[in-house]
Amino acid sequence: QVRLVESGGDLVQAGGSLRLSCAASGTNSVFNTMDWYRQPPGKQRELVAAITSGGLTNYADSVKGRFTISRDNAKKTVYLQMTSLTPEDTAVYLCGASIGARWYWGQGTQVTVSA
Repeated sequence: QVRLVESGGDLVQAGGSLRLSCAASGTNSVFNTMDWYRQPPGKQRELVAAITSGGLTNYADSVKGRFTISRDNAKKTVYLQMTSLTPEDTAVYLCGASIGARWYWGQGTQVTVSA
């Protein structure tokens, strides 16, 4: 059974940095895409950043220049380095990944940015 487990969420002051990790287990397949989504309180889930197995990346406009997504295929882990955090970045951050047509979600990790 494929499992995604996020870690690294925390309470941080505005202007600070955090690094999130999402480790996959339960498969020997390479994930096609490994993405980070976030869901702010009372709002819909939104894509933050995505990275393909070949390393192509895509970012939401709101995080460009501040967040960096990377992955280690050997470790089946995707990372999200977040800098210059603002209170608007407060959300549950979730990892999503695909193998073929199947999509998998992690449980999420809370990021709270205080003013």
